[in-house]
Amino acid sequence: MIESTHREHGGASVDERGDADLRQRINTRFLGQAAAGRLHAVANTRPYPLDPLAPPIELVGATMKFCANAEIYGEGEPAEYFYQVVTGSVRTFRVLRGGRRQISGFYLPDDLFGLEPGDEHSHSAEAIVDSRVVVMKRSTMLCLAARNDNIALQLCAVARRELARAQAHALLLFQSAQGRVAGFLLDMASRSPQGDTIELPMSRRDIADFLGLTIETVSRTLTSLESEATIALSNARRIVLRNRLALSQMNA
Repeated sequence: MIESTHREHGGASVDERGDADLRQRINTRFLGQAAAGRLHAVANTRPYPLDPLAPPIELVGATMKFCANAEIYGEGEPAEYFYQVVTGSVRTFRVLRGGRRQISGFYLPDDLFGLEPGDEHSHSAEAIVDSRVVVMKRSTMLCLAARNDNIALQLCAVARRELARAQAHALLLFQSAQGRVAGFLLDMASRSPQGDTIELPMSRRDIADFLGLTIETVSRTLTSLESEATIALSNARRIVLRNRLALSQMNA
C-alpha cells in the first residue's frame, strides 16, 4: 500500500495551496491583479455561494441584438464590457499579417466572453448568426464581485474555463488534420445539449480558420470520417457522432 505524502501547512494542504495559487494566476491573467485579489479572497474564505437569492451574472447587463457577421467589438478597442451569449453564437478572431483570419474561439448560448488580461481587446468578436448578447459593464461586474460571492465565483469559473480552452486549442494545432477535426467535433459535442448530435452554427470556413486548415482539407476529412462510419453528415451543419472512441483515438 502506498502511503500518502500529503503534508499540511498553515491549515491547508500543499496540494490545496498549489491549486489556490494556480487559480489566482488564472484569474490574474483574465481579470487583472486587483480583481483577482478580491476573487482569491472570496474563494479562500467562502468556497461555495452563500446567497441563493443573488442574481446570476446575465441579469446584471442589457441585452443587445446582433445580425449575422455583425461586429460586437474590434481588436484594440477598450475592453470595457463583458459579454454573454443568450441565443445564436459568436466567434473571436484576429487577422494575421497577409490577411488570413485566425479564429480563437466559438461561443454558444450561456458562454461568457470578452475577458481580457489588459485594458484592450486582443481579438475581434462577431456574431456568426443572428444573436442576442448580454452586455455587462466590466467595472460594474468587478465591483459586484467584491460584494457578491455568487458573481465572484462565476467569474472565477469563467476565467479558468477560458484558459483551459485556450490551452486545448493550442495543443489541437499540433495534431494531424484528422486529429484536429476529431478534437473539434468532440469539443462541440461536449457543449451540445443533444450530445452526439451537433448542430453547427459556423461554416466550413470558420472551422478551417479555427483549426489552421484549408476549407478543402476540412471538407475532405469530414467526408473521410463519414465513409468510415465514424460520423454521419445529415446536412452541411448537422453532424452525428457514431464512434466517439475512434474520434478520441484520432485526437490522442
